[in-house]
Amino acid sequence: MEAKVATPKAPESRPNAKPDSKDDLKSLPLAEVEKKLQSSPDGLTQAEAEKRLAQYGPNEIEETKSNPFLKFLSYFWGPIPWMIEAAVVLSAAARHWPDFGIILVLLLANAVVGFWEEHQAGNAIAALKAKLAITARVKRGGKWVTPPARDLVPGDAIRLRLSDIVPADARLLDGDELSVDQSALTGESLPATRKSGDAVFSGSIVRRGEIGALVYATGGKTYFGRTAELVETALTVSHFQQAVLKIGNYLIMLAVGMVVLIIAVGIYRGNPILTTLQFALVLTVAAIPVAMPTVLSVTMAVGARLLAKKQAIVSKLVAIEELAGVDVLCADKTGTLTQNKLTLGDPFCLDKITAEELILAGALASRSDNDDTIDLAVLGGLKDKQSLKSYQVTHFVPFDPVHKRTEATVKAADGSIFKVTKGAPQVILELSANAAAVKSAVDKAVNDFAARGFRALGVARADGDGKWQLLGVLPLFDPPREDAKSTIAIAAEMGVKIKMVTGDALAIARETAKTLGMGTNILDGATLGDAKTEESAAAAKSIEDADGFAQVFPEHKFHIVEVLQKHDHIVGMTGDGVNDAPALKKADCGFAVSGATDAARAAASIVLVAPGLSVIIDAIKESRKIFQRMNSYAMYRIAETLRVLLFMTLAIIAFNFYPLTAIMIVMLALLNDGAILSIAYDNVIYRNEPEAWNMRTVLGIATVLGLVGPCAAFSLFYLGEHVFHIDHPQLQTMMYLMLSVAGHLTIFQTRTRGPWWSIRPARILLLAVVGTQSVATLICIFGFLVTPLWWGWAALVWGYALAWFVVTDPMKLLAYRLLSSAKVGTRSGAQATTTSRAGTAHQVNPT
Repeated sequence: MEAKVATPKAPESRPNAKPDSKDDLKSLPLAEVEKKLQSSPDGLTQAEAEKRLAQYGPNEIEETKSNPFLKFLSYFWGPIPWMIEAAVVLSAAARHWPDFGIILVLLLANAVVGFWEEHQAGNAIAALKAKLAITARVKRGGKWVTPPARDLVPGDAIRLRLSDIVPADARLLDGDELSVDQSALTGESLPATRKSGDAVFSGSIVRRGEIGALVYATGGKTYFGRTAELVETALTVSHFQQAVLKIGNYLIMLAVGMVVLIIAVGIYRGNPILTTLQFALVLTVAAIPVAMPTVLSVTMAVGARLLAKKQAIVSKLVAIEELAGVDVLCADKTGTLTQNKLTLGDPFCLDKITAEELILAGALASRSDNDDTIDLAVLGGLKDKQSLKSYQVTHFVPFDPVHKRTEATVKAADGSIFKVTKGAPQVILELSANAAAVKSAVDKAVNDFAARGFRALGVARADGDGKWQLLGVLPLFDPPREDAKSTIAIAAEMGVKIKMVTGDALAIARETAKTLGMGTNILDGATLGDAKTEESAAAAKSIEDADGFAQVFPEHKFHIVEVLQKHDHIVGMTGDGVNDAPALKKADCGFAVSGATDAARAAASIVLVAPGLSVIIDAIKESRKIFQRMNSYAMYRIAETLRVLLFMTLAIIAFNFYPLTAIMIVMLALLNDGAILSIAYDNVIYRNEPEAWNMRTVLGIATVLGLVGPCAAFSLFYLGEHVFHIDHPQLQTMMYLMLSVAGHLTIFQTRTRGPWWSIRPARILLLAVVGTQSVATLICIFGFLVTPLWWGWAALVWGYALAWFVVTDPMKLLAYRLLSSAKVGTRSGAQATTTSRAGTAHQVNPT
């Protein structure tokens, strides 16, 4: 029904922004298309159809299926898994069965969590396939048959009727105009009118009319199929996975270096080689971040449950970390920023006609039972819903593509008869007797509405058998969501730039952006490249600077995300239709908004179950909290590994003394890493800027804390041996308790950028730390698997560890200041104004 309204002309919908001129069956004259396809409106014979089915393949989207078992095995491949697997083998060879069992369980847990997370993400290709029509009406051998849509081939003659899903890309044959809903494919708000010779695309829905069509593309060659291919190729590597890999590599190289040094010194000194190797093995196991992937995954899983309470369902766990760093959010306009519901604006009235009278006349020329978007919008504009009851519609002529208007004969309460009509302004003007007098004013009003992105609808009335008189023009628009403007403002305060992405006309996009306070620098999709285009520096800069994009197609959305990612932006993308699926999957964090199609839900990382963008703000806040918890744990894990490795290595080299036994190292790893899972529930305060893994800061702070630890340990070692003259077995127990207590206190330093008391820890974290260290203390006092330690020495260790904790915290604050100052000093002025993964997202204020 779009033909009856005036709107800024948008380019014809097409599967490619730059069609292949050599063989463009979508735009060639219909006669040439029939010639190329060797077909006609009479269709193909059954034999020819079967031959072509073998040649072109079925009319369905090809899906690359991976072997689930091989996919699961892939989680055992990589630097961290390799080291863990080596530790498993060495533990079995040395018959250290407790170590073997513990490490094997952690290895399997990491793989199961990762595999299940990806499995739960859903399959976007399967969702796209489900959207295809199940059957089609096809003319084969002169007879109409209804084979499965997958059996369609190029050259088939099909029949399209009301409510049909178009089964393949086709060219319309002779007949009346067709109204098709392409909103799920192109993002256009209203059904589009297609006439004889025009192309219609697979997956669109027939809203009005009936006509024959000639299939020219099937399966992966359709507009729909190309969208699916973009989804399939949209693979991104998680920044979370990259960060875990970097941390793992750092710790592994450190552990291997220290262990090699210990073995070399042991051999040089003539120590028993088996004892040296067994100790080196246990030390390696303790140093390798075996539990790190599990702890971080559990932290994100707990966060996912919290986000679910905020009406955001996480389908890919790593999306939580990605969301914390999002600095650009590409938001689909229709149904996301706007209500996807036509609304009546302030009308243009002629002569002494009031707005209420004009809207009433338009409403009388509408019918609610037709479920037409324009009729419903006009009827919805009535302030007094009861006013229609005073009139009786005796005859109604619905809209048709030829006359492009509706008409109603109405009987008023006083018995008078009159007629009303509404439709395209130019049609109503030609119909009206007062056209000459009002044409210039009406044209100006229609142009003004068009410039603001409104769609215009003319309304006229004729009393009795009199002539038609134009009453005025009704503007229609898709209003913004009530919370959209405030959400955009809040997002800006949080360092997130929202860019509008829509398939609607440029004028509509600009008007919407202006209303929402987004800025009006809107780029035309026709100026953008596709996924295979390498943008120039100037073009890429224009994409970065743009407030939004209009008249875009799936490959444009995909390309926009790709360009922004290449320029160090962490990109979020919202969408609801099939057309959004490729960009949703390509984005660092894709959001399927409330009411999204199955394809969009499957491609997205997070599915919103509540309407509006405000849910995203809540999700960003929560994700930034989750990120800080993961960041705290990463620094803690690195610092602890450094503390243990350096102390053990230096003690062995300098004093030829093993300060801990093998079982002590295993207990140290078990108690501390087990309790630290509670970090997932810790109290944190989110920051109003995108978060990101800054390895310089993470490794820098962790290294400072990791170097202070051995200093404290050696000081206690000196006191125990030379001042208190504690024998070596008891001294080992004392050092174990020191490393356990002081090590676990480190989490209270890494969890804040400011002083350790600046954010109160969660009760569960506090209880976990106090609980595990109480267990460690009792183990030492009562001598379970270790030499018993006098309770007075245990109390001394606690006091000593707490004193060093207080002394170390100012060193952490100083390290933050130095790292922050060094970073700011090395950045250029241009970089300083850019929020990116390597830029302002990492500036730290330790106070």
